[in-house]
Amino acid sequence: MKDVNVGGLTVGNDRALTVIAGPCQIESADHAQMIAGIMAEACAAVGAQYVFKASYDKANRTSLSGRRGLGIDAGLKVLEGVRGTMGLPVLTDIHDAEQARIAAAVVDVIQIPAFLCRQTDLLVAAGETGCVVNIKKGQFLAPWDMANVAAKVESTGNTRILLTERGASFGYNTLVADMRSLPTMAKTGYPVIMDATHSVQQPGGLGGASGGQREFAPAMARCAVSLGIAGVFVETHEAPDSAPSDGPNMVPLADMPRLLETLMALDRIAKADPVRI
Repeated sequence: MKDVNVGGLTVGNDRALTVIAGPCQIESADHAQMIAGIMAEACAAVGAQYVFKASYDKANRTSLSGRRGLGIDAGLKVLEGVRGTMGLPVLTDIHDAEQARIAAAVVDVIQIPAFLCRQTDLLVAAGETGCVVNIKKGQFLAPWDMANVAAKVESTGNTRILLTERGASFGYNTLVADMRSLPTMAKTGYPVIMDATHSVQQPGGLGGASGGQREFAPAMARCAVSLGIAGVFVETHEAPDSAPSDGPNMVPLADMPRLLETLMALDRIAKADPVRI
């Protein structure tokens, strides 16, 4: 199995759990640092590794009227502040090849959105930065197809790759998470992450926006971590119902410390006796 260095953290399927968490989109510098501070403290209390995540642009909103975020220049400045002031690794997603180079100058992890995970030029551009590349598995892909996706990044000589499960399309406006996908993707050797919040999303479920079932996000996280994986991805907000995007599937910030305690207990059990497939 491969370990990946992320801003001084060692992320791997047999290492202590890494938590990738933050708001769906960047709202302000103060808001980002507030969430990052609370999450960093909660993760430290239970021995979890922590990476802050937030998006400068939500380019795949359901409706043209959906709020997209601060944009790349202002958004990366906020992420640079979190990284520099708080000493935390940071992650953000990109949407075209040109953004790869710009984002890599600031962040520790470039994320490839699920809808874009087969875009060869985007994957190659991300790989060429030398940055860690987190690839979300498309809702339309089988887990074993991710070996071909990873190979596109590998073609650049970059093997600093994370693979993230976020559910598969299951009828209209519905996703389902197949836990078999986690050990299947782990056969690539790369660290595997479970996106607990987007896997309970209901794409376009509200007509002009995506819905979600946030009450099931902790269950998804618990199921995945119990298998022994590298990390869990959780979007969180102090007031999800007023968040500019993905509120219906985000975990309230106040609930995160207790959830992390449970996840770390499951992580210790799982890593003591790894699943063998």
